[in-house]
Amino acid sequence: MLQEDLVTALGTMSGTSLDGVDAAIVVTDGVEIAGFGGTVYRPYGADERQFLRQHLGLWQDDDVRDAAGIVEYAHWEAMFALGYVDVAGFHGQTLAHDPGGRGTHQCGNGQHLADALGYPIAWDFRTADVGAGGQGAPLAPFFHFALAKWIKAEEPVVFLNLGGVGNLTWVNPALSDPADNGALVAFDTGPANAPINDLMMLRRNKPFDAKGALAKKGEADADIVKAFMAHPYFDQEPPKSLDRDAFADLGAAVATLKDADAVATLTLAVVISVAHAITQCPAPPARILVTGGGRRNRTIMNGLALALECDVAAVEDVGLNGDMLEAQAFAYLAVRAARGLPISAPTTTGIPDPMTGGRIAWPTRPD
Repeated sequence: MLQEDLVTALGTMSGTSLDGVDAAIVVTDGVEIAGFGGTVYRPYGADERQFLRQHLGLWQDDDVRDAAGIVEYAHWEAMFALGYVDVAGFHGQTLAHDPGGRGTHQCGNGQHLADALGYPIAWDFRTADVGAGGQGAPLAPFFHFALAKWIKAEEPVVFLNLGGVGNLTWVNPALSDPADNGALVAFDTGPANAPINDLMMLRRNKPFDAKGALAKKGEADADIVKAFMAHPYFDQEPPKSLDRDAFADLGAAVATLKDADAVATLTLAVVISVAHAITQCPAPPARILVTGGGRRNRTIMNGLALALECDVAAVEDVGLNGDMLEAQAFAYLAVRAARGLPISAPTTTGIPDPMTGGRIAWPTRPD
């Protein structure tokens, strides 16, 4: 069992952009944040990234053993570098996500890591939520609530994560518990970096549009973006979530455009979908704090600043680490899961009642 009160927790995240593994330490009791510790980034090599990309869309009953081996080894390297901790949260690599259909699939086995590292691993965070009728995503909102308290926010604030898929958390810091009615609303905003990264790799053999430089040179096709925003997903009430490839048609729609125009169109689609998502929040936020790789894309950030009436800033403006926020979230959630505290709620994933989740893998001991 975990010791009472504060523990040192490690969290990991490998997002749908397939960049690599983030690992970060948080000191917490699962309610309040007491401090942050070391971080490690272990990038996927080009061959690893390509191999994992070939396995996107596969499920638990498909042959993903080799992909799981890559995911587990990369995580082990990152986690081992940070030393021994009390507990770790292992998210795994999402290969498929279909709430209300086949479920959700995060590749990788937490028991293997628990045995290799010698401490307990919380993993398989999304399955229980999906099984209870929830979306299984996003799961960072409870951590975002703790962050709002950490930065001493007094008015509603939005944490916007621009990873492979965009998602936001609207937080009311006036309430005392993230499971309270009215404390949180969270949902996926639409595609973010994934279609841009895919196009850059296909056309330029580059993993992303650095600083949004190529998009800045292009002219977005407004008709394509208008057709994109006609997708029924955007009219659904939150909470709601997306698979990485839910908008594959968007990539096809820009196929005949020049490189710069295609990337500019995909970039505008991110901005417009986020602006629309803000209108679905319970009240206008005083500030939007952006995390994930998208915050480094100046064209996206400038577009958001023009499209939105509130202040838009990277989370570094309030002293947080935007590269590691999701990894830190799963450190925090690992402690909550180990202590049986809720990690999702009706307004974050759509489940009927707040619930905990995840499985705890304890290191096996030889007889």
